[in-house]
Amino acid sequence: MIRFENILTPGRSLVNMPGGSKKRVLEQIANLIGREVPGMESGTVFESLIAREKLGSTGFGNGIAIPHCRLASCGEPVSAVIHLDAPVDFDAIDGAPVDLLFVLLVPQKATDDHLELLSQIAGMLDKADVRKSLRNAASDEALYNVVLDAQKGL
Repeated sequence: MIRFENILTPGRSLVNMPGGSKKRVLEQIANLIGREVPGMESGTVFESLIAREKLGSTGFGNGIAIPHCRLASCGEPVSAVIHLDAPVDFDAIDGAPVDLLFVLLVPQKATDDHLELLSQIAGMLDKADVRKSLRNAASDEALYNVVLDAQKGL
């Protein structure tokens, strides 16, 4: 079974990323993935994330969004965790602005892995203490470690 903590890296765990708007946040995520992951083109990632949002917001509630998509250019699942410097409107189901984002990119054919990873993320974010720890993380490394610790409990 694929585990969320195995597809996240410290370099893709960011605190205090400037938000501004949903589109701007998705663009910054795409740029981060393009820089961090060999073979991933930021323009393709951005277009795929925007296309997925047009199907329905990935705003999960409690100030959290899980932007995700399938990509032909994605060999292995890739993730990022971001805490914005200020919440942005993400058209979330509860109407609350979003400040925590869990990004998930999976290969085109990885249906089971995709669902399993989304389930792991949702399970972790159901816990109020985990959400609080994520928001209180003072550095990129601290944010990464909160995710690792939270995953141990699943």
